[in-house]
Amino acid sequence: MVYTQGISRACDLLVLRALPNRLLLSRCGFSVSKKIGNAVVRNRVKRLLREITRLTPLRPGWDIVFIARPVSAHADFDELNKAVKSLLLRAKILETDPTTS
Repeated sequence: MVYTQGISRACDLLVLRALPNRLLLSRCGFSVSKKIGNAVVRNRVKRLLREITRLTPLRPGWDIVFIARPVSAHADFDELNKAVKSLLLRAKILETDPTTS
């Protein structure tokens, strides 16, 4: 569903696909193919993405899939963090605090 009907945003490291889910929470999934590297590299990328999304405030009601591109295998936490937040901001899924705006 997310792949066929969702919105898509992309950058050098990641592709974001998102679809509203009518729930009170947002769910995230991660797709890291064998093109990224061996199992150690793929799991490292997934762990980093999982931690970034855990620390990032998301608007409720979205199903989100992050698709890693091969260059993400060489990215560090800060690079992936910037990429994730940029994609979420462009997709208008990033929760913003009204007191800071």
